[in-house]
Amino acid sequence: MFTGFLKAVFGSRNQRLVKRYRKQVEQINALEPSFEKLSDEEILQKTAEFKARYQKGETLNQLLPEAFALVREAGKRSLNMRHFDVQLIGGMVLHDGKIAEMSTGEGKTLMATLPVYLNSLAGSVHVVTVNDYLARRDAQWMGPLYRALGLTVGVVVPRMRQEVKKQSYLSDVVYATNNELGFDYLRNKMAFTPEECLQKELHFAIVDEVDSILIDEARTPLIISGQAEDSSDLYISMNEIAPQLTAQAIKDGPGDYAIDEKSKQIALTEEGHNRVEALLVKAGLLSSGKSLYDPAHIGLLHHLNASLRAHALFKRDVDYLVHNNEVVIVDEHTGRTMPGRRWSDGLHQAVEAKERVSIQSENQTLASITFQNFFRLYGKLAGMTGTADTEAYEFQQIYGLEVVVIPTNRPCVRQDHPDMIYLTKEEKFEAIVAEIKECVKLGQPVLVGTASIETSELLSNILQKHKIKHQVLNAKYHDQEAQIVAEAGRPATVTIATNMAGRGTDIVLGGSKDAELRALEEPTREQVEAILAQWQERHDAVVKAGGLHIIGTERHESRRIDNQLRGRAGRQGDPGASRFYLSLEDNLMRIFGSDKMAGLMRRLGVQRGESITHPWVSRAIENAQRKVEGHNFDIRKQLLEYDNVANDQRKVMYDQRDALMATEDISENIVGIRESVVNAMISEYIPLHSVEDMWDIEGLEQALDAELGLKLPVQQWLENEKDLHEDSLRERILQKVTEIHEEKEARIGAETMRRFEKSVMLHALDTHWKDHLSQMEHLRQSIFLRGYAQKDPKQEYKREAFNLFTNLLDSIKRQVISILTMVEIDAASDVEAAEAQEAQRRQFNNQAMEFRHPDINMALTEEEQNLEMQPKMVANGDTTSVSASSKVGRNENCPCGSGKKYKHCHGRLA
Repeated sequence: MFTGFLKAVFGSRNQRLVKRYRKQVEQINALEPSFEKLSDEEILQKTAEFKARYQKGETLNQLLPEAFALVREAGKRSLNMRHFDVQLIGGMVLHDGKIAEMSTGEGKTLMATLPVYLNSLAGSVHVVTVNDYLARRDAQWMGPLYRALGLTVGVVVPRMRQEVKKQSYLSDVVYATNNELGFDYLRNKMAFTPEECLQKELHFAIVDEVDSILIDEARTPLIISGQAEDSSDLYISMNEIAPQLTAQAIKDGPGDYAIDEKSKQIALTEEGHNRVEALLVKAGLLSSGKSLYDPAHIGLLHHLNASLRAHALFKRDVDYLVHNNEVVIVDEHTGRTMPGRRWSDGLHQAVEAKERVSIQSENQTLASITFQNFFRLYGKLAGMTGTADTEAYEFQQIYGLEVVVIPTNRPCVRQDHPDMIYLTKEEKFEAIVAEIKECVKLGQPVLVGTASIETSELLSNILQKHKIKHQVLNAKYHDQEAQIVAEAGRPATVTIATNMAGRGTDIVLGGSKDAELRALEEPTREQVEAILAQWQERHDAVVKAGGLHIIGTERHESRRIDNQLRGRAGRQGDPGASRFYLSLEDNLMRIFGSDKMAGLMRRLGVQRGESITHPWVSRAIENAQRKVEGHNFDIRKQLLEYDNVANDQRKVMYDQRDALMATEDISENIVGIRESVVNAMISEYIPLHSVEDMWDIEGLEQALDAELGLKLPVQQWLENEKDLHEDSLRERILQKVTEIHEEKEARIGAETMRRFEKSVMLHALDTHWKDHLSQMEHLRQSIFLRGYAQKDPKQEYKREAFNLFTNLLDSIKRQVISILTMVEIDAASDVEAAEAQEAQRRQFNNQAMEFRHPDINMALTEEEQNLEMQPKMVANGDTTSVSASSKVGRNENCPCGSGKKYKHCHGRLA
């Protein structure tokens, strides 16, 4: 009650904000006469003046009145369009990093030019659209205005050539689809050189149809996946070679390879190495005189290792089953099969080759990010839509974005009729057809909104039987559908559309005169006047008939989608009407309260073909929608909490990768990593500050041989030198590894060695990162089971994800040192050959990549949703808000949540 009293006295927050913005509108309007006197050249010069003033310390807020006035003047001259006062308000809302809710037809596209221009003075601005048609259309449409102001405009859409796209990203203003922006960000994080990067800074983004992108698509990630590089032919060849090799029966006895059953690994002996090379030469896989350890042949060693492990360590009906021509893993702890799971590192393909079943090419996630976390990377984010107020709480909670409802330029006179509710779908569709017939008879255009393609096709078949001419749009062909939607306002036109079809295109009463004018080649004045007269006649006829009539065939789960459909009518003060037709068989009605409704309708004596219309019914439906919206918000919030764990790791990994790629000389990093890896390896067999009786010297010698190719007589050193202490032993082993590196550098030169180190490091990062993504996904899919043990799945996920990430960094470092130590390099040409092979491999992988934004790929499973909805599982009210894309400082706390400083935790890799 008290809150209501305050609102009555002081107005709502929305009203107070709009009032504040109106004061600035007065300043902008006052500048209009003086800006009208500027020449086109002086308008161009104004941009350079504003940039200079910004560089000298003036803020964008101080420049706003003049900048907005300049854009308005440029719009009048280049587009013959003048920004309304409400568009100026909307532009200020966007500049302030908020969401502007603006009714359909009020000119969001033109409104966006105001904050785009102002913020382009400080950096590149991205305008984000839901499809490539709208990106191209808006860039072309607004292009003359930007060019009149001296700005460059670029477009980024799928299937563009890399050099064209790179040039587009250098523009002051970039129109792009949400998917392509996300994919290009991920592509940047997979590049090997700074020149391969497409995107520059993520400075400011204005997201059109922001509710669709940040809410409807927030449950699913963008995924770049690629086939594993491994070829089936090579696995089959290695499967023939592996059985010809023999395992050592006793330690250091005769045999081609040693088995470590504990870690499920194998290591070739000196004898085995020679034998393998001879077999590979015989099979035509290795040139005579070449070594298996040459840089160009690392792939052969990888495949051989996988095949030997498959034959020596993995047993049929113990570690796996063969079922329906597929290899199915058996969980070693539970004994249950795990369909759909696959071993990594090529092992699964090697087992398939061994069992002579079809070798499946594995699609592996190479990079992934959700829209929630991608758009929070921007320094400033804003959005615009016709329907956001119903989701204002979610925008504030997740993105820190406030929704401001912009007043309409003219009052809305659309009539929103109460819902009509029928017992069955059949009766509902009969009533819809009768309504359409009545509208066609009056010459009134009708837009019928459906919730699914199935419903639109069903209704289309019914209309065909009644011989009613109509168009069907299913949101598949955006450019064609935009043209059809633009004509949906012609007299007696019937258009059936799914919720998203043609969104972003206004329905003009009487049809689009612009389309007719564009169709004329060098039109005469008489032709133009004739077209305008015909359009005016059609427009007046539609207005007289009542404007566009909207028919909803069912209520959507979200009130926002229903409001979007209604908002297609009544643009800029036009007349119009809307009505929803429902039945008790509709999904929403069936799930929420259809029994009570059916009982009520029976008591009222409702007969077949009759409907019920009552405010109580509409309120009940709205309450049902609120329940579904709340449930979906909870799911998206839970998903974000899980993805934030992965996002913290992603940020650490990508920051380190960016730093590595920008550095020419990483030799100091390699020295530190080498020391860390060698000491960690020694500590596994010689614990720190331990007595000699606890030392496993035999195991240390084997590990040094298997991982670093070092055959060191450690036992002999200890026997010959009684005073050789642990610290001295560590120093000697490290010195031996360092000597190998120094010898290689002396042979190939420092510059070549630096390139090789960097290439090995990047390759190790990417290889282990994609394996880590798979492990994280498997962990997330199974973690909900912890809830049944009265453990919080989110806390368990954070704990285990932290362990996985720690292991990831250790694995990267070990692989880097292992490759740098073991690979035989005799000349710079060896490195160049390896680099050429790596470039070819990357080119092949890029061509084979898949870019997916699936409908529901990483949404919570049903079990997870049920668990997450239980009160005991809900986090303690922590909210997530928007944050800029800052790098992690070395003295800041590590994002992993360990509580340690970044430099002492996961910053160790750098």
